[in-house]
Amino acid sequence: MSDAHTPHDTDGPHEGPIKTPKQLILAVLYAFVVPIIVIVLLVEYVTADHRPAAGSTGLTPEAVAQRIHPVGLVQVKDASDLASLKTGEQVFAAQCTACHTAGLVGAPKLGDADAWGPRIKTGYDALLKSALAGKGQMGPQGGGDFADVEIGRAVVFMANKAGAKFEEPKAAAAASAPDAAASPAR
Repeated sequence: MSDAHTPHDTDGPHEGPIKTPKQLILAVLYAFVVPIIVIVLLVEYVTADHRPAAGSTGLTPEAVAQRIHPVGLVQVKDASDLASLKTGEQVFAAQCTACHTAGLVGAPKLGDADAWGPRIKTGYDALLKSALAGKGQMGPQGGGDFADVEIGRAVVFMANKAGAKFEEPKAAAAASAPDAAASPAR
């Protein structure tokens, strides 16, 4: 008759790779646990770049800000604000006194008319130019960080202590001080 009704049990009963209940439990456990462990490890690997190394604080925002602080600092000074400008005596006390009180490295002492006499004869403009640009061992502005009008006030203070009769520069002179310093002495 037909072959459709005949059983094909020639190979015996069908069997899979799992033969015992213990193997079934292990297969189910591994089917869920192993993918979860793989996912956790992949997440750790991907996010590891955002965490600093153990004991390393070199890339923290505070450490980076501290390293670039001298480069990233900008100060804007308003020369027209009279209240914020220092007097000649204040600039002298803050910057000039280190050399001009003791007469270090050839600096004329404060009040020494003999040492200041030849310098006073050159005039205020020449003295201001020397103070702004530096002369001999003295650096520009005596190594300080003041507005040009403040340096001019310190020059007037020191020269007047040695007998000069210079008039203290006003804040409006701050804009013309570089021009005056650049022009030759009269």
